[in-house]
Amino acid sequence: MNKTELIDKIAVKAGLTKADSKKALEATLEAIKEALAANDKVALIGFGTFSVSVRAAREGINPRTKEKIQIPEKKVANFKAGADLADAIA
Repeated sequence: MNKTELIDKIAVKAGLTKADSKKALEATLEAIKEALAANDKVALIGFGTFSVSVRAAREGINPRTKEKIQIPEKKVANFKAGADLADAIA
């Protein structure tokens, strides 16, 4: 399912116009992004939790030259499925 199809489903299930559904989806995604950028956790009970973790700096190997390189630490977004979502896809 892509973003357009998701907007269509939201419109049907919530009884909204496609334009309103698009605004709601984009506002939700923006709010989640802002929370993660501020290192907050977003917990949607039954659905799942979005969080940020730090991937530690490490040493890697350049596959072309086989020389060792330093890979800097990086913040990454995580998602852990909630119980209801896990049961729905099981």
